[in-house]
Amino acid sequence: MAAGGGRPPGPDSSLEPYVQTRIFKIIVIGDSNVGKTCLTFRFCGGAFPDKTEATIGVDFREKTVEIEGERIKVQVWDTAGQERFRKSMVEHYYRNVHAVVFVYDVTKMTSFTNLKMWIEECNGHAVPPLVPKVLVGNKCDLKELIQVPSSMALKFADAHNMLLFETSAKDPKESQNVESIFMCLACRLKAQKSLLYRDVERRPGRAQKLELTRDAHGSNACPC
Repeated sequence: MAAGGGRPPGPDSSLEPYVQTRIFKIIVIGDSNVGKTCLTFRFCGGAFPDKTEATIGVDFREKTVEIEGERIKVQVWDTAGQERFRKSMVEHYYRNVHAVVFVYDVTKMTSFTNLKMWIEECNGHAVPPLVPKVLVGNKCDLKELIQVPSSMALKFADAHNMLLFETSAKDPKESQNVESIFMCLACRLKAQKSLLYRDVERRPGRAQKLELTRDAHGSNACPC
């Protein structure tokens, strides 16, 4: 990946022109072990990781998509849920954020009740009210262990003006739903004309075509 201002173009650079690509920074917040890292793996890599370790500090993954003919780079920032790993990185984590994903584990009520704390932290770092936020209940494949009913989560999401997604990063059948979480945010962010553009070098095979669903009238619709 070469950012704008990188090495000079090579002999065949005429075939690889520079294009304007918007970069959307989406942060993922929630308790430890709710599946934040697995959700980012599923979206950016298309698979569930064989093995994960606790995130220390901050990590991010990215995926380049195409929406209505425009290349957009989605950066998904994954943060440690444990306070001792977060203190030195929190301010940097919230800087210039474009969207926020709050994650809880549907099999752990404490991870749901702690959402209030995560929302307070987010508000405490002056994230603008217009920044889109969504609520994600992960591990819904563990149906017999569910502690957080959908009705309770929906009431919470409505109270905080958020969309609710219930999904499983582990279950391959839920991969489309995981995709919808981030693509819905990307579609909403694309409509915000004030976002800055950054130059990145075009490389073949990097963009993923988003096939928008069609509504009852046959017109294209955003996944959200």
